[in-house]
Parts: sequence; structure tokens; C-alpha cells
Amino acid sequence: VQLQASGGGLVQTGGSLRLSCAASGRYHMAWFRQVPGKEREFVTTISASGTGIFYADSVKGRFTISRDDAKNTVYLQLNNLKPEDTAVYYCAAGTKLDYRGTYYRYAASYDYWGQGTQVTVSS
Repeated sequence: VQLQASGGGLVQTGGSLRLSCAASGRYHMAWFRQVPGKEREFVTTISASGTGIFYADSVKGRFTISRDDAKNTVYLQLNNLKPEDTAVYYCAAGTKLDYRGTYYRYAASYDYWGQGTQVTVSS
């Protein structure tokens, strides 16, 4: 499985970005983010069917995850960005996630990872 993330960049507070993650198949997908010295943090996930979508409280109402299965691509729309959103954003793919619990919040639940794309929000 190959994951290719793109779309990061430098924006001002309140700005927007759209991240993309192209996969080589159809999987449960997620975005995590990480800043130096901290653990990778769950941002959002979307199930393979598209019916299960969950967000971290810190991004709820500002970020939107979606998928285009014809292109095997998952998108993350980041709106109203804040300096604390600055991080490297990673997309991840899982093959056996159980969305009945909260396992989707854990990095260990995902089998494959993209290379990361930097998002920097200036104040």
C-alpha cells in the first residue's frame, strides 16, 4: 500500500488549506499530526464505506474529511486555521478497523502511513 500526502503549506491564522492523500486502494483512512517532541495526535478518520467519520474535539467544526473513491483519494479541508494547528500531517490507512469502539484514535490501529506534509500557521 502506498500513500502520498500533499497540500501542506504556510498560511496565516484564519486561513485554509486542503490536504490530499492518494492511496493505492480503498481503506479506512485517517489523518494524524505531530509536532516535535510530542506523540502523533489523532485528527480525523473516515471509514472505507464513508459512513463512519470522527474528529478530534480540537478540530471539530473547522476540519472536514472526505473521500473520492474513484480516485482512491482522501481529502482534509482545514478551515479557520490556528497557530496550534501547526504540525506535520500524516495520512494513514487501516485494513481492519472496528469503528464501534474508539480504536480509530490510536496510531497503532493503522497499517500504513504516508510521508507527511507540513502545515504551518502563522499568527
